Amino acid sequence: MINISDFYRFEKFRTVIPEKIKEAALSVFPIVTIVLVLCLTVSPIKPDLLLCFLLGALMLIAGMGLFSLGAETSMTPIGSKIGTALTKTKKMPLILLISFFLGFAITISEPDLQVLADTVPHINNVVLLVTVGAGVGLFMSVCMFRIITGASLKKLLLICYSIVFVMAAFSDKEFLSIAFDSGGVTTGPMTVPFILAMGLGVSKIRSDKNAEADSFGLVALCSIGPILSVLILGFFYPSSGNSEVTEILNYENTAEIGKAFLREIPSYMKETAVALVPIVVIFFAFQLVSLKISKRNLLKIIIGIIYTYVGLVLFLTGVNIGFSPLGFQLGSELFGKFPPLFLIILSAVLGWFLISAEPAVGVLQKQIEEVSAGAIPGKTIKISLSIAVAVAMGISMLRISTGLSVLWFIVPGYVLALILSFFVPDIYTAIAFDSGGVASGPMTATFMLQFMIGACTAHGGNILSDAFGIVAMVAMMPLITIQFIGLVYSKRIKAEESKADEYGDYDIIELWEDDAE
Repeated sequence: MINISDFYRFEKFRTVIPEKIKEAALSVFPIVTIVLVLCLTVSPIKPDLLLCFLLGALMLIAGMGLFSLGAETSMTPIGSKIGTALTKTKKMPLILLISFFLGFAITISEPDLQVLADTVPHINNVVLLVTVGAGVGLFMSVCMFRIITGASLKKLLLICYSIVFVMAAFSDKEFLSIAFDSGGVTTGPMTVPFILAMGLGVSKIRSDKNAEADSFGLVALCSIGPILSVLILGFFYPSSGNSEVTEILNYENTAEIGKAFLREIPSYMKETAVALVPIVVIFFAFQLVSLKISKRNLLKIIIGIIYTYVGLVLFLTGVNIGFSPLGFQLGSELFGKFPPLFLIILSAVLGWFLISAEPAVGVLQKQIEEVSAGAIPGKTIKISLSIAVAVAMGISMLRISTGLSVLWFIVPGYVLALILSFFVPDIYTAIAFDSGGVASGPMTATFMLQFMIGACTAHGGNILSDAFGIVAMVAMMPLITIQFIGLVYSKRIKAEESKADEYGDYDIIELWEDDAE
């Protein structure tokens, strides 16, 4: 029996919550500041929309803080323990089957995907959720198979992306950008901690030196599943051609704004509960059968699940009522007032700061530093991601201005990334592809996507082919920048090793010259 006093023993929760809220506030602050400056100067908007944005920002900060803490204390240990327990069974069919259901369950609870599903105008959101979930589930099984057998990540990526590009050449253009965006949004703050932890849990069973390194690459492979599944959906699902995406509401007074937020909270509570139930049920089934986690640790995980639930509800409410409408309006207003070059530069600046607001990036940074024993600094990874996302945002606005297909950038980008993978150590390739997944998180799928949709609407372009695809660009660019850093780092290490080998064990090395000479 768990005593109520046990709740007060968890000092971590009481001390970490303010820290998580502070981290979320610092992450969102640059975006909010830039938006406020634009709205108060060159792009005036209605006060009710700005107030909704500020209230949404507060809910977003609280939601991200609670969600980050909850995912860290619940999804991470759940993934790690289930991964270890599954591998110990040594039953490959069971491992693959459970991995599929876990991948499916964790994906449909991903906030990024839910936001995208509500944004896509021509595909029913339930159909898109199930399709993407099935794709991730399938490739989650592929990931487990790779870790257990030690299969080459490079070969798998080469084969899978070859299939993707062949299918993309024959796909409906209205499904093309959505497919690549689906691959990016599925690897967000819910999925990444779980997938990375599960990979580490499975790799712990292996005793070889490459076990931990092979735990990377899961996010990369799981990003491919949704692309393939949505491309396949495009061959069968009727396209409605509907492109009406965002409806800007008018509020007569502040009370109406408050009612709008309160009216949506119950629906998001229901959606979030439905999304989280499968993963919770699977976890407790494992707990009864094999995990046998202590009452204290189990209570900690339960509290983490509650924080995850509350944080997700606040996040989705704040994003959909506050952030998305203003992003759409701002993009629409700015495109009509300024030349495309200004908007390309502005998009790049927003992209630079945007990566700080992605909660899954911190999870990846910590794991990179742990596995590499500090050899790969997390700060270096973050800077390279900032550069990548800035370039991706600039290119996305360029696409809207010119109407260029996303394939003109995606195909050369992935080809270059796959070529680089043969010249850098395997761990850099895995980290690069994982980073591509985590970089395209909630802020990209919410604010920036709506910003691009607003700009595309003002330009009179095709939303489905021109505005969508931004998440795909954000997911692709880190593959190039981080592998380039890996190339530089590996060459530097080789140069230092060769320099050290120039001297024998008993050679005398002059550290200074004689001043008398």
